[in-house]
Amino acid sequence: MTSSTLLFNSNQKNKHAAKRLVITIDGPGGAGKTTVSRILAERLGYQYVDTGALYRGVAVAARSAGLNRDDEAGLGALCDNLDLRFINNEKGLRLFSNCSDITDPIRDPEITMLASTISAKPVVRKFLLVLQRDMAKTKGVVFEGRDMGTVVFPEAEVKFFLNASQKVRALRRHREVEPKKTGQTIEEVERDLQRRDENDSNRRLAPLKPAEDAIHIDSTHLSVMGVVDLMLLHVDKFI
Repeated sequence: MTSSTLLFNSNQKNKHAAKRLVITIDGPGGAGKTTVSRILAERLGYQYVDTGALYRGVAVAARSAGLNRDDEAGLGALCDNLDLRFINNEKGLRLFSNCSDITDPIRDPEITMLASTISAKPVVRKFLLVLQRDMAKTKGVVFEGRDMGTVVFPEAEVKFFLNASQKVRALRRHREVEPKKTGQTIEEVERDLQRRDENDSNRRLAPLKPAEDAIHIDSTHLSVMGVVDLMLLHVDKFI
């Protein structure tokens, strides 16, 4: 990174520090939300929150407790005693559940599908709604998720909906899970994505859809930095 780039990033952070915003990035799995959200937050000097990881955290806790995915009473009791928090350490940003690092287990394919199911449960959504809104009190936050701009932060200053073709999303997701040696083929990953898209889009409570005032970005033919730069151009309009 050149000194001019460092100066640009520093000036950009100072500029956005003057007016701290809540930025939401919604969209289906594999669209590139996580990578883009992390970099956008870093460029702005904002905090990054992966809300999907929070739902996966609840799913990990539910599996460990042996709860049925439809046991709303059990899920409610679980959430009452669940402490989820993001902690930066020598390994980077990690998700902890009651003092246990669950950053790696939350990416298991089984947890992905379980999280999609329990995310529709009112008791789980209520628990995480309070947690997420508490994280946004000081603003200067980039929230990545599926209903951030529609349900959790309808008053957010900047809302993005990031998408890509299903084939490209499957390829990206397969690259993520392949190092974990899950044994999933690209075709299996694509079927899982399609099934989760259908679950999330058709659920009665907080379905996956863009907010009416969301800025739509198709990342199919864009690089990560191309998406980030495009988002920054839009964010600058709100400063």
